[in-house]
Amino acid sequence: MRLVIQRVTYGAVEIEGMNKREINQGFVVLVGISDSDTEAVVEKLSDKMMGLRIFADDNGKTNLSLSDVQGELLLISQFTLYADCKKGNRPSFIKAGKPEPSKVLYEHMINYCAQKGFGVKQGEFGADMKVSIHNDGPFTIVLDSEEIVGK
Repeated sequence: MRLVIQRVTYGAVEIEGMNKREINQGFVVLVGISDSDTEAVVEKLSDKMMGLRIFADDNGKTNLSLSDVQGELLLISQFTLYADCKKGNRPSFIKAGKPEPSKVLYEHMINYCAQKGFGVKQGEFGADMKVSIHNDGPFTIVLDSEEIVGK
């Protein structure tokens, strides 16, 4: 599993030119899932993401977490995080998870984060989406389950 986490002052996703979902302060998270991921991996990376202390405190130090600032989450599925560009100029996506199991894990992540008390908005798995991000900082972090969980 790979997460690209962007600290934002605003984030939105427009799904197939219509349904727009927005957040204010929080994280826009691009979510890539592989075939080796499990619910346990999703929960471990979600906990790590939700606990990141990357918001500024009163002294300007990145010392506050998402819950400290009552931030929201916008979770966007993105299989292209598993692009393999080693050969040629056309990326291969064979390391990305198969659609049905990946969709189940993506939905598990949405529900898991909501159960932890966060406001969660999401894109639509497999849909054409336009994402707007007002990256704050900019501040972007990548979490990879291979580094964190060691799978």
